[in-house]
Amino acid sequence: MLSKRIIPCLDIQNGQTVKGVNFVNIREVGDPVELGKQYSDQGADELVFLDITATHEGRKTFVELVKRIAANLNIPFTVGGGISELKDADKLLAAGADKISINSSAIKNPDLIDQLALHFGSQFVVVAIDARETNGHWEATMHGGRIPTGKELFSWAKEAENRGAGEILFTSMNHDGTKQGFANAALARLSELLTIPLIASGGAGTMEHFSELFQFGKADAGLAASIFHFGEIAIPDLKSYLRSCGITVR
Repeated sequence: MLSKRIIPCLDIQNGQTVKGVNFVNIREVGDPVELGKQYSDQGADELVFLDITATHEGRKTFVELVKRIAANLNIPFTVGGGISELKDADKLLAAGADKISINSSAIKNPDLIDQLALHFGSQFVVVAIDARETNGHWEATMHGGRIPTGKELFSWAKEAENRGAGEILFTSMNHDGTKQGFANAALARLSELLTIPLIASGGAGTMEHFSELFQFGKADAGLAASIFHFGEIAIPDLKSYLRSCGITVR
């Protein structure tokens, strides 16, 4: 069985790490360079950096900030936000990113997934999907959850895989920032549907939520932000707990 991964996420706005609830009520939580190094030193398996307003504001991800964060890491580093063409990804790779994450741009131009996978390899391409559930129907959204797309979560995730995505990062907007647990039923359905790794985001509040995620949600990785940023759960303690539950972690 593959080891499960624990992934802290840095949501970046105006060069600072921020966190909200259900994608709103955003507040600053610290310097992304310091936080990235801290998580790397604590034993995080990977780090995700998302420039959360880049697409909405129509600008590119902060390449200089990516360089500064990457210089302090010894773990894989995924960067997303405002990537709409191959040259954007090229710049981020040169700045130290190991993978790039695309979301709104993939929905607007699904061929971008094919192009990135062909050019850089599937292992470089993470397709992020922010979806909201209404009356049992999961719909993908764009621009940090601001715009509904009409795309159904499960069919869109499978299309992304077929086009060459190497991983799917699914965020449940219903669960984001609530600390009430992950969207395990949807995650289990996604993990059965996909053959590529599935990263779960949205809802982590306790160590038990991670054990439930891996046992019932069947995800390959658990991504969280505020519980790590505010010191509510330390990564070494979380990994120790998961091992005690019989879950294989790195």
